[in-house]
Amino acid sequence: MTLIAVGINYNTAPVSIRERLSFPAEIMESSLQELWHIKEINEAAILSTCNRTEFYCTATTANKQILIDWVSQSKQISAADFTPYLYCHTDSDLIRHMFRVACGLDSMILGEPQILGQMKTAYQAAYEAGTLGKRLGKLFQHTFTAAKKVRTDTAIGSSPVSVAFAAVQLAQQIFDKLSEQTALLIGAGETIELTARHLSQQGIGRIIIANRTYDKAHALAMQFNGYAIALSELPAHLAEADIVISSTASQLPILGKGRVESALKKRKHKPMFMVDLAVPRDIEAEVEQLRDVYLYTIDDLQNTIDQNMNSRRLAAEQAEEIIDTQVDYFLAWLRAQGAQSTIQDYRHQAEQSRDEALQKAMALLKSGVPAEQALNRLAHSLTNKLIHTPSAQIRAAAENERHDLIAAAREIFKLTNSQ
Repeated sequence: MTLIAVGINYNTAPVSIRERLSFPAEIMESSLQELWHIKEINEAAILSTCNRTEFYCTATTANKQILIDWVSQSKQISAADFTPYLYCHTDSDLIRHMFRVACGLDSMILGEPQILGQMKTAYQAAYEAGTLGKRLGKLFQHTFTAAKKVRTDTAIGSSPVSVAFAAVQLAQQIFDKLSEQTALLIGAGETIELTARHLSQQGIGRIIIANRTYDKAHALAMQFNGYAIALSELPAHLAEADIVISSTASQLPILGKGRVESALKKRKHKPMFMVDLAVPRDIEAEVEQLRDVYLYTIDDLQNTIDQNMNSRRLAAEQAEEIIDTQVDYFLAWLRAQGAQSTIQDYRHQAEQSRDEALQKAMALLKSGVPAEQALNRLAHSLTNKLIHTPSAQIRAAAENERHDLIAAAREIFKLTNSQ
């Protein structure tokens, strides 16, 4: 049995290819069932995110072409269109790859935590589809254990490495309870969306999204139970904001010193925390001169991010060492599975010998033989049955000068020198 995976990710394939090979949730179960029903495939799981699609299987062969042909047929795409972007892993390489993916070591943002949740979703989907078996199921569980150990024992995810996350974390340091604050986000692009998501996850009290195009602001606000306004309405709502984070493509400042000063008066000089993530700036530099404003620019955050990336790189080195150990643990478990049938057969044989000896002992007791005599015969008979075959095999090994078998027997039975 071989562990095998093929996949593409942000490093190997452009988004035009990645989107064609994506497997959304609504087709995941049927896709897993189709893959699992291939003759050579015994177990199957699919990880599909915006940055990667990977197919994990146990199979009777290490031939990746089986998976390539299925993907081609399933997605109605020529194999020649995506095979140049594929990578393939088998056995120990696959185990290491899954561990690294779950820990965020193979992510676009080093150490990002979202991928672990996505791996768990992939596991759950395969479990519900009935396409997991003992080996792949155990590999996923060990993957989660390895990721948890890396998160616990290293600083891989402790420091923010995106400006959106850094801005939200800074807000948490300034305000005791985000649940009591209102955040005004200016813009509706990727950075603002990520900021809104982080704020929502941290329990922000209220989100207002302002954008030049109201429909975009409204679509984004709906995702986070927020309130949308047009950019022209900004002066009327600025005073409501405890937190202002701006990221637009405007060539001119959107917030000037005078407008912010007016908002502060309405707020009775209750402090405002402002982060300008735009280049060129959305917030005039002179706003920083106001007493009740804490203004940070993207440069202020970038210094922190650079330091944190260095910290994560050091943590990643520690994580690789942990993964090496975890791979060894899982390989040892896999090797032990190869002996499982032998152990079961040996146990079955011993139980048969026990049952036969016990039946004879019970018959002796029923015929009136004293219990002590019956027990002695049981012990003698059972001992003879258990050691007869191994003794005969060891004797034959000696006659054939198979000293390796004799040494193995001494190790298996943990024999000590009786002389």
